[in-house]
Amino acid sequence: MEILRSVCPRCGKPSAGLCNECRAAETEWFTCDPRVEIIYCPVCDSRKQGKTWSDTTIDRQALLHELAFSALHFHPDVRRPEANFTFRETNPNRTDAFADVSGLLYGVQVAGTCATRIVWIKEQCDRCNRISGGYYEGIIQMRATGRRPSVREIDRASRITEEIETSLQESGERLSFVSKIEATKDGLDIVVGSNHMGQILSGQIAAALGGRISTHPKLVGEKDGKKLYRITFLVRLPRYQRGDVVVGRGRYMEVRSATQGQLQVFDLLEGVNRIVREDEAERLVGNVGDAESALVAYLYDDIIGILDPKTQGAVECRALPWLHPEEGGTVQVIRDGETEQFVLVG
Repeated sequence: MEILRSVCPRCGKPSAGLCNECRAAETEWFTCDPRVEIIYCPVCDSRKQGKTWSDTTIDRQALLHELAFSALHFHPDVRRPEANFTFRETNPNRTDAFADVSGLLYGVQVAGTCATRIVWIKEQCDRCNRISGGYYEGIIQMRATGRRPSVREIDRASRITEEIETSLQESGERLSFVSKIEATKDGLDIVVGSNHMGQILSGQIAAALGGRISTHPKLVGEKDGKKLYRITFLVRLPRYQRGDVVVGRGRYMEVRSATQGQLQVFDLLEGVNRIVREDEAERLVGNVGDAESALVAYLYDDIIGILDPKTQGAVECRALPWLHPEEGGTVQVIRDGETEQFVLVG
């Protein structure tokens, strides 16, 4: 009979030293912190870790699991650790978490339970503190030459502002915020939390609406030996905006872009693009964004018969070589209040 030379000194099972079951039984394979603290902003739900604030990108339930799991500390030899949690809200600032914990230690399945308390500490974050204190670094002033920016331009600039703010904050620039958007008698003022945002935002508005930018910095103090400036970004829009229909050179033209005293236009008579001087535009008729839809009643040679969208009376317009309407279809028209005629724009 073969004599067993190696047995577990604790349980007597065959083993070269302490067996895996006994090793697992004698090892403290996990510990659980009795308390976990989270500092968060009650206004925007941002989270503070150390001295740094960051936006929370997960919902409260997922955050609860993350916080509860952070209270668990596993032995380095544990494999495939798992924890199932249940939560109980004891008050608005306290959440008790109960965990069923399991894992694999030295090839042996182990399990246990523990409890921890999650403490929610409210503190106003750096961004909300600046906003509530009226802090800002830049102002974008959108103005137009010889006119007030249109409602369409103001709406577009406001949408661009929201998109830029979201994009910058998602990329980690927490202090790039908009503290105020205000329509004034002269145009639009946008107050921002950082000059970097002011630079990007003014550039995007000018690119979208066709304008030029000038900057006007003002020294407001020093911090840590650095001079602090507030910058006004003036976005000056041209006299005519994209889509304006103007009269020039004896014909109607649609403005496609405007830069440095020149207009790139679409000749509504011949259907070709042209470049003209801004001073060649004699007057403004309207904007294609405000065009009306008119029913085409008949076509005859070089005549288009349409129905006035308001009175439904028949009106004849000259056919255009670039426009190919069909009877029963529609065309886009603008009323020229000075000549009392319709301008076909599409």
